[in-house]
Amino acid sequence: MNTLSIKKQLHIRFSEVDSMGVVWHGNYVTYLEDAREAFGEKYDLGYLRIFGEGYYAPLVDVHLQHKRPIIYGMHPEIEIVYRPTDAAKIIFDYRITDGETLVATARTMQVFMDKEYKLVLTNPPFFEEWKNKWL
Repeated sequence: MNTLSIKKQLHIRFSEVDSMGVVWHGNYVTYLEDAREAFGEKYDLGYLRIFGEGYYAPLVDVHLQHKRPIIYGMHPEIEIVYRPTDAAKIIFDYRITDGETLVATARTMQVFMDKEYKLVLTNPPFFEEWKNKWL
């Protein structure tokens, strides 16, 4: 089975840090979003594709572990890895590093909802096709 992953350089803006120069913890969720968008662009699983197929893919679980702070002036990188599952879910693992230093790890889970905001319990046909293509 193929491992689907990408790495993305993060650009820390001054507006993302507190008075100590440390990235505010809430910004990490935005970094995860940036990684998912980059993943979607590379592997044709972006939000507009999902929406165009008649579905939403909201986050239902975010698990984040901070190991070290990101300080203004650092140039961290985020890696996102797709974790296959038979369930109608999209699961990603993340690692944020600054050079060799592990800064944070995370995992997110998304589910599928139809346009009436009802939970979809089986993989949508387009997602099955996507998995067959890439995995």
